[in-house]
This record gives sequence, C-alpha cells and structure tokens, in this order.
Amino acid sequence: MFRSYLHILFFLTLMFSWIQESLAQDPQYSQFYAAPLYLNPAFAGSELQGRVGANYRNQWPGIDTQFTTFSAYFDTFLDKYNSGVGFMIMNDVEGAAGLRSVTVSGLYSYELRLGEGIYFRPGFQASYIRRDIGFFENLIFANQINPADPFSEPLPGGDLSGLGEPVNMLSLSFGGLVFTNNFWFGASAHHVNQPNQSFLDGVSNLPTKFSVHTGYRISLGTGGYRGDYTHMRRQRSITPTLNYKRQGPFEQLDVGTYLYLEPLVLGLWYRGLPYKPINDQSNRDAIVLLVGVNLPSGMNVGYSFDYTVSQLGIQSGGAHEISLSFVLPDKNQGKPRLRDTLLPCPKF
Repeated sequence: MFRSYLHILFFLTLMFSWIQESLAQDPQYSQFYAAPLYLNPAFAGSELQGRVGANYRNQWPGIDTQFTTFSAYFDTFLDKYNSGVGFMIMNDVEGAAGLRSVTVSGLYSYELRLGEGIYFRPGFQASYIRRDIGFFENLIFANQINPADPFSEPLPGGDLSGLGEPVNMLSLSFGGLVFTNNFWFGASAHHVNQPNQSFLDGVSNLPTKFSVHTGYRISLGTGGYRGDYTHMRRQRSITPTLNYKRQGPFEQLDVGTYLYLEPLVLGLWYRGLPYKPINDQSNRDAIVLLVGVNLPSGMNVGYSFDYTVSQLGIQSGGAHEISLSFVLPDKNQGKPRLRDTLLPCPKF
C-alpha cells in the first residue's frame, strides 16, 4: 500500500517535469571504452578489422528504481573507402515506472592522416529512438485512487485519450578523434538536433550530450614471451584517462587509470564533480573497480563494479557491468596495413 502511494507521488512529479521541461539523461557505462560506438561515432571501424561486442549494466539493483541497460554493436573498416561503418542497438529501462528506450543507430567515420603517426577520425551517427513509459501498466492515475481508503489497492483505470503514446525520435550525433601511438583525444556531441521527447502535448527537447575523453599510455617495459607463434613479449603499461560528460544541467567526470599486464587489465576510477554541488548536495557518484582479460584470440571480457559513494550509499547495490567484444580475423593479413599506428585506447 505504501508503495502505491510512492508511485502516485512519483507520477505527479513526473507529470510536472514533463509538462515543464524534461531533463532526462542518457544511460552511461563505467566501461565507456568497451562501448566505443556509444561513446563516440568516430570509433566506428577504428580497429581496421571487423568487431562485435555487447555490454550489460545493472545499476542500483538493491532498490526498486534500478536501471538496466543492454547494447550490442558491430563495426568494420572499408579499406577501399578509408572509412569505418557500424551498427548499434540498445535497450534501456529506467526507474520504478519502467521508462523504456530502444535505440537503433548507424555510424560512419573517415580516417585522415595528419602527419607521421598522427591521425584524425571524424564520425557521424543517425539514431532512431523509441520511448515508452507504459502509462497504463506502470503508473497510477487519480481516478484509480479510492477516496475512502487512499492506501488500498488501486482501482481499475481507464484510458486517457492521446496521452502516454510511445515517442519516436530521430537523433543526429557527431564526433572526432585524434590519436598517436600513445595519446588520444576525442570529443562527441549526441542529439545535436534535440528531438522532442514529450509524452504529452507540447515540446520537451532531449538535451544535447557532450563528451570529452582523453588519455596517455605509458609503457612499463615488456614481460615474458607470449604463449603463441609470434615470439613477442607480453606488454606492460599504465594508462591514465578521463571522460567528461555534460547533458543539460548535469555534469560528470570519470578520472582514473588502467594497468595492463598482458593479458590482464585492472582499472580504478572515481566518478563525480565534488567541487560542483547540485542543489547544495555533493556531486559524487562512485568508485569503479575493473578486472578484464585481453585474449590472443581477439576476445576481450571485462567486469566492473561501481561502489556508490553518493547519498544513496552502498545499500543501493552499486552497479554491475559486463562487457564482451571480439575482433574478427584480419581479412588482409599479410598485406601492408594502411597505418602502423595502433589506437592506444583501452578495451574497457
């Protein structure tokens, strides 16, 4: 009964925010480099080979308002056109009301050589987004409340004509990436056309999401020989990174580092902007721990856990995230490559 009352309050708040102006945020991944096409369309085809991957995130499983996100992607490089192309699909379910967003995206990038060992990749993305709140399945309306006993089970509801229909949107996004053997800098802008996402009459534009991401790989020498036919030594490196995001009034910074002891990858980040409070509340989110494996077969598997340090606390359950990707065999193996500079971004 108490949950029903909370749902009523939630719905009233939700309705007011939609009528005025929606400030919804896109889903996020802690392993943002394990979701490269979602981070920046310029990453499409960046491996110069075919690549498939999937990501799953379950945030705040300890409370009723958990967020679950799943995405899958494929991208490859077209040597003849010096271009990368990709395809991505994502399903995201948010909060107690079950706001569901399904996104299907096509991506394109082009690779330019700026100098010896320096490359620039501009990218473009077009996405179809369908959002559905499940008005009559997940929400409680005023005519469903029994005035004699407000905390009793809700009464059967009737349709409200014209309200709560799924929203269909076209979103346009752009990005760019500059990199050398050890350094990269990228920036992206998603939803630059700010499509209308309102479930009600009127306009509620989806705010543009901006992201800046960079890092530098520092070699720690080499380890023992790999257990394969290459007779190459195992790589050792540490890579400090950061990823800044802003969407509407919301800002966030991920700062941390990866330790690569081939084939093992360890990661540690802090997420938040404690010097910039929101509504007089400290803007801190989580400490993220990662363990991953880069296998010689081209398979990459990663798991990360967000230890919540916001006011929600660890009783929220933090967040669990799993990533999986596979780089397909090189169809041009043995032939000269278009570039010998490898993109130094981590896989997770």
